[in-house]
Amino acid sequence: MQHTETTVTEGRTFPPLGPKTNSIQQVRYVCAIGAMHSASAIPWVIPITHCGPGCAEKQFGSLAMCNGFQGGGYGGGAVVPSTNISESEVVFGGENRLRELIRASLKILDAELFVVVTGCIPDLVGDDVGSVVREFQADGVPIVLAETGGFKGTNFTGHELITRAIIDQYVGDYAGERTPGVVNVWSMLPYHTTFWQGDLSEIKRILEGGGLKVNILFGHESEGIAEWKRIPQAQFNLVLSPWLGLQTAHHLESKYGQPFLHIPTIPIGADETSLFLRKVVTFAGIDPAVAEEFIRKEELTYYHYLEGFGEFYSEYFWGMPAKFVVVAESAYNLALTRFLINDLGLMPGGQFITENPPEEYREAIRREFRTIASDVETDVAFEEDSHRIHTLIRQTDFGQKPPIILGTTWERDLAKEMRGAIVEVGFPASYELVLSRTNVGYRGAIALLEKIYTTVVSGTA
Repeated sequence: MQHTETTVTEGRTFPPLGPKTNSIQQVRYVCAIGAMHSASAIPWVIPITHCGPGCAEKQFGSLAMCNGFQGGGYGGGAVVPSTNISESEVVFGGENRLRELIRASLKILDAELFVVVTGCIPDLVGDDVGSVVREFQADGVPIVLAETGGFKGTNFTGHELITRAIIDQYVGDYAGERTPGVVNVWSMLPYHTTFWQGDLSEIKRILEGGGLKVNILFGHESEGIAEWKRIPQAQFNLVLSPWLGLQTAHHLESKYGQPFLHIPTIPIGADETSLFLRKVVTFAGIDPAVAEEFIRKEELTYYHYLEGFGEFYSEYFWGMPAKFVVVAESAYNLALTRFLINDLGLMPGGQFITENPPEEYREAIRREFRTIASDVETDVAFEEDSHRIHTLIRQTDFGQKPPIILGTTWERDLAKEMRGAIVEVGFPASYELVLSRTNVGYRGAIALLEKIYTTVVSGTA
């Protein structure tokens, strides 16, 4: 007899969906080697992939091109060297091929650091990749290894493996003083979080506006490896995510005795952003006067634009959707849900968390959704399969108005079917060109409002 599973969410039990299979319709993450993008997201760092033919190209095509058409940057995309191992390396081992590739890469590519990442094949057949990399390290080559075989998990897992590899093998030990007011930020998953570049830029701007010095670590505003070298000197680490980055922060605490502040909700809108900045400034123990003046100016601008939105909304209220659904990884899901409920007064019709977070973090994520508002009950489902997600959305009562769906390209046909509005906010986002846009902070919230309600009034999906 097949087991029929009932999906239970906070405040709601959905009807049975039938047997849960081992198949996932329409993937919403990639395998661990996809975190090669975490390496290439650091300026002047180039990943070297030791994997089968096509693995690296498919990761780039999925996470960069079909997700906002972000491009590969200096060290990603078509630049990434790969061993493209075949049957010969499976039988006889691929160490020599990797050694040759690293030598060739050193001759023709200019990088401050190379990060070797591995795929399923070398990890399964037992290639001693570590010994090859250590040969080059012994010669003073700036190179590290992260074993990221796909069976180890998703690109979220691979991201933690790569950051730890750089910290342990390149940054190294440190026993000096820490600099007050300096913070290392661990937040977005590069490339997977569609708007990561603009989001990190806005987070850095906000923190610097509060009087802090910021190691943002990823993206074009990072100083690259020089900034990573300064990680141990920072006063503390900031984990701005429900769970991603916590392993790294715990490791830094153990390695350097460096404290960390965990804020699960990425701020969107004036209330959340001002609260966020005050928490960080209090933790840092710096003069709050600088932050308060920054907050005053930012809120003045924010509410000026919000006043204009209020006039629009009061005029067209009768035709506006009243309920929304978010289909996204937990960091964006939580941030968007807080903003839409607390700032816009919309009602949640369902929250679907798609990145398959580790079990040990799920209850903490549920608690965050329980406390979004004192008088609003939210629904939280950990679902990766589009068939199940879309079935649950179809079963949701949206009243007399169509919903706003904040999701991905996979939800476009569903939005058309339900005559709703679709705003792509996560992987994959194939109908968005994303260069520097942000949805977070003061500025990002205004841009998000423009995007949502332009979509609603234009009737596009």
